[in-house]
Amino acid sequence: MFQEKIKAIDESRQGEAIYAENTGIKNGKKVFLESYGCAMNFSDSEIVVSILMADGYSTTKNVEEANIILINTCSIRDNAEQRVKTRLKYFNNLKRAKKDITIGVLGCMAERLKSKWLEEEKLVDIVVGPDAYRSLPFLLDKADEGEKSVNVLLSREETYADISPIKLNSNGVTAFVSIMRGCDNMCSFCVVPYTRGRERSRDPETIVHEAKYLFQQGYREVTLLGQNVDSYRWNITKKGDVVDAAKEVVSFAQLIEKVALIHPDLRVRFSTSHPKDMTDDVLYMIAKYENVCNCIHLPVQSGSSEILEKMNRGYTKEWYLQRIKAIQQIVPNCSISSDFIIGFCGETDEQHKQTMDLMQEVVFDHAYMYKYSERPQTLAERKYSDDIPEETKQKRLEEVILIQRATSHQKIKRGLGKVHKVLIENTSKKDSEFFSGRNSENMVLVFPKGDAKIGTYVNILATHCTSATLIGNQIF
Repeated sequence: MFQEKIKAIDESRQGEAIYAENTGIKNGKKVFLESYGCAMNFSDSEIVVSILMADGYSTTKNVEEANIILINTCSIRDNAEQRVKTRLKYFNNLKRAKKDITIGVLGCMAERLKSKWLEEEKLVDIVVGPDAYRSLPFLLDKADEGEKSVNVLLSREETYADISPIKLNSNGVTAFVSIMRGCDNMCSFCVVPYTRGRERSRDPETIVHEAKYLFQQGYREVTLLGQNVDSYRWNITKKGDVVDAAKEVVSFAQLIEKVALIHPDLRVRFSTSHPKDMTDDVLYMIAKYENVCNCIHLPVQSGSSEILEKMNRGYTKEWYLQRIKAIQQIVPNCSISSDFIIGFCGETDEQHKQTMDLMQEVVFDHAYMYKYSERPQTLAERKYSDDIPEETKQKRLEEVILIQRATSHQKIKRGLGKVHKVLIENTSKKDSEFFSGRNSENMVLVFPKGDAKIGTYVNILATHCTSATLIGNQIF
């Protein structure tokens, strides 16, 4: 779920827990599930809960009454791993007091660390990678018998396309729909290809079916998720060869259209795009359909072509700026956000300045900014030295944060005096008499409730703003 307030340093929802409850009970056992990391991890947790509920397990929000504790993990940055380790120690204290508790680690960290926490540190009973969630009921049964186990096998086929995810902590208005798994981009700083495996796309019919079902259940916005959504391709190889002549060939742009045609009131977003793969046909599809949101997250990571080459990103600064120009020409009102890694291996003061110059040239609506954190087993860890002092990384991070705060506020102010079509998502966290929602460009607006209802569209005239939020009133 998108945050109401833009944060300079996004923690990728680390530390936020998600839970689900149901009434089916298997042997009286209750499962507590906590998830950290990106939207893909949260989407995976919905799959996990669906698998467990189908096997008769009950779930709980209260960890102290759980018999099974699962933590879905992220390996993107070291502080995420340290937080998870702290949580596991806490869970083990509960286990010592309650005896009949099974503790499991799921997700990317499970894939990377494999049996370390199982055998060396003895913090968990089961370890399950992102492609092995179907084995969870079996592994839990084995754990009941006192057998610790690991299943971190990666798959070239698994997409969980036949599983209907159980929506967790949902507002009943917005939902994630996973369209692909894995990643073939070997960015030198990233562990995802090693923890989530090779890229594979999900059958478009199952994607449309899930989105249509969500709309029928009252949801009014779906976000199509993938590590690199622009490389989605169904029934066609990367060389352009058709796999099965009897099946339809579907590109990402065509998939967007299929979902957009479900209903004009179903908004469509997507994340994340890769600059080297985003094609104009995707942009024309955004321009064609009013319910495809004018909002693109296009991570650049650095404004230096030399650093981009070391990152193995597959494009230059000039290529990225050409993609920005194409977005601005084809979708003139499109909001653009980005990611930046600060202090990558060997980054000079001049290369850092190039990043700041790019930020000021593009004027991003918002951005997620991080200090570089070396990850084990990556190309960068093997090939380069993490040689930028921590104090230099921090200083550079603070400089880009200042730039982004100014440009975010600049973009927010452009919304003043305009009428925005807003999908109401929640009651405002700051004032229970106000609703909160977003427009197509992902700007957050708050306004008096009046007779409006969550899950409906309203027209809001923005009259004033904070640094990150538009405030206004309904017009009829």
